[in-house]
Amino acid sequence: MRYDVVVIGGGSGGFGAALAAARLGLTVGLVEKGDCLGGTAVRAGVNCWETGAGGTGIAFELYKRLKKMPNAIGIYSYGRHGAWFRPEQEAYPFPGGEQLIDPNRRYLDTLMRHGSKGMAADEAYCREKWHGLPFEPQPMAAAMREMLEETANCDVRPNTAFTDVRTQDGRVTSLTLDDGCELSAEIYIDATGDALLCAAAGCESMTGQEGHARFGEPSAPEEPNQRVNGVTLIYRVTPADEPRIQPLPDNVPAGCWWADSFPGVCLNQYPGGDLNLNMLPAMEGAEFMRLGNSAAYDECRRRVPAHWHWLQSDYGEFRSFRLKWLAPVLGVRESRRIVGEYVLSEDDLRAGLSGQEHNDIICIADHALDTHGGSARRAGCVEFSEPYGVPFRCLIPKGFDNLLIACRGASFSSLAASSCRLSRTMMQLGQAAGTAAWLASRSRPPGGTSATRSLPLPEVPAAALREALREQHVQLAWPIPDGLAAYLSEEDSP
Repeated sequence: MRYDVVVIGGGSGGFGAALAAARLGLTVGLVEKGDCLGGTAVRAGVNCWETGAGGTGIAFELYKRLKKMPNAIGIYSYGRHGAWFRPEQEAYPFPGGEQLIDPNRRYLDTLMRHGSKGMAADEAYCREKWHGLPFEPQPMAAAMREMLEETANCDVRPNTAFTDVRTQDGRVTSLTLDDGCELSAEIYIDATGDALLCAAAGCESMTGQEGHARFGEPSAPEEPNQRVNGVTLIYRVTPADEPRIQPLPDNVPAGCWWADSFPGVCLNQYPGGDLNLNMLPAMEGAEFMRLGNSAAYDECRRRVPAHWHWLQSDYGEFRSFRLKWLAPVLGVRESRRIVGEYVLSEDDLRAGLSGQEHNDIICIADHALDTHGGSARRAGCVEFSEPYGVPFRCLIPKGFDNLLIACRGASFSSLAASSCRLSRTMMQLGQAAGTAAWLASRSRPPGGTSATRSLPLPEVPAAALREALREQHVQLAWPIPDGLAAYLSEEDSP
């Protein structure tokens, strides 16, 4: 089967890429190994878009569609937090952070994180500026599928993985799927999270923390190592008929056996009243890498009931809920990253838009440098004073003409990846990749043949790509331009 574009992975980045390309008239084959779209944001229980600059374009359209459905999506404000404990008002410090549905907030309120001195030092700022969007996973996956089907140009293939890739002279030529089908296209987009397609194609990759000498990052360890960000197994609880402490399974002890104490919890309230609980983290990255995904998931399945039992035992308010659901896959924050035409680094993040000199920025973000679990980094959690930009070159694996990567495995240093990894940012990377594929398909290179109909992706004009993204209501500047702000204010419009 032949398409204009083949996208591997139907998470946030893959969805954004497939939808952008299909809307622009390209035929798209979207291959997803899971049973639904959404990736980590849906299947791993990361059912929340965190606050952050740049969450525009396709993400805003998704929000508007979900907002029309009862209890499908909401906007949170901060409630209690362990760093903001007030003994005169609270019986105990909250064991983490609480994010509650706030009907008074609008989408524009979710598009700024930068400017804070940090959560512990700047409570008033965080309460006023930091707002995210919790959503129900099934409506999210269904809305994604619906939007793709409306294009009439996208062939979605769930429960399918690729097994082989063929390349020639810096180009991917075809893929074989586990159902025996062979796919070919002019352009391929890797949105697998773990950069599986790029790795199979032989692209250069990075894993773990780069040493200071690699990119000159001030917060990098002196020597490289294999540490990665911690992983999580998110679980969901629902209001119970009567307060009680749920009993532990026979093979699960009551005490925390993997750390000195139970980790804190990030609590997100769903629009319908259930709670999404994320222990920070469920497993350190080094242990995850040592065990492998399957064994790590089995171990985290034992840790969840122990963590929940601790919350119910030590904090009586949780006895009015019962454990309802465990995510079917782990939430992985960091894995393999691909070396692209440009590697985004800590220097880019700290320089911000005002200090970067790239002419090909296709996405902006402002999430903190943020690690979970054991780390040798010196940065901690560093907030920024302004957003930074991600160049298009970060999506182009070095040495390839018709392959893009639009996921957390894009060309980021380990430090940059700790910031540039959120769902709406990935969706923006995907939207840029799909749009770039369209621009390339319109321009045959000099001397091009039927086998090379499209322009090599490194030659896509940056100015044309940025203009096409602005026409799709993608934010590429800060402050938000007046016209875009007016568009985002009309969140109840069709």
